[in-house]
Amino acid sequence: MAAARIVDWDDAYANAPHIPGAEAYPARWAAAAAAFRAGLPAERRREGLAYGRHPREALDLFLPEGTAQGVVVWVHGGYWMRFDRSDWSHLAAGPLARGWAVAMISYPLAPEARIGAIVRSVGEAVTQVAAALPGPIVLAGHSAGGHLAARQVCAGALPERAAARIVRVAPVSGIFDLRPLLRLALNADLRLDAEEAAAESPALLQPREGVAVRVWVGGAERPEFLRQSELIANVWTGLRAEMSLTVAPGRHHFDVIEGLADPESDLVAALLD
Repeated sequence: MAAARIVDWDDAYANAPHIPGAEAYPARWAAAAAAFRAGLPAERRREGLAYGRHPREALDLFLPEGTAQGVVVWVHGGYWMRFDRSDWSHLAAGPLARGWAVAMISYPLAPEARIGAIVRSVGEAVTQVAAALPGPIVLAGHSAGGHLAARQVCAGALPERAAARIVRVAPVSGIFDLRPLLRLALNADLRLDAEEAAAESPALLQPREGVAVRVWVGGAERPEFLRQSELIANVWTGLRAEMSLTVAPGRHHFDVIEGLADPESDLVAALLD
């Protein structure tokens, strides 16, 4: 069956207008994140650790009880233009309960930073986490963060010492081919051109060998987000990646990540098992 022709590209990538009560989610996330931090003993959290010179190049580190089995690096979404690591702290609960440390990073935002520069900032954060903490590394991210996490496991993206530590990447509702964004009004802030869009699109790049890829997307998401997830799964399977694609029934772009707070969820299992 032929796919429907897209006429309104801005609407095709707009999530909030298609999610009931969308306007309440950011405040809900921030409140849950603040409550999580307040409830975690001080010796198990390290907040505002700088990994670069920019004020937003910082991370929060949450530690499990006992020796960590490894570290999950979480990259937040927001179309490369919004949010902060402090909005998502509660999503560390699932991996923490399973014995993993969690590093949640912030990064410079558009329009101040272009996407290529944001990719490099996230890479520096991953590199420093790898240098500071032992054990395997799992990268995970949502929406724009899904793109940024996947981009780190493309061949040559990271120094070998850091890249060799990554065992899995779990992009949730990511964008893996940036070229459609050239048609969107938000590109006035992203400032993508055709060259950068191609250079920073994971679906157009070679995945690193030996990294398991766990793509996750909500079944009730916009068709373009479903297509983007199917695209990376298709292309990277053809490039010999160890790949799985999960379409979570009934989940939309804003609630698809909620399972990260539950150590028994299928999403946490995809990250850690």
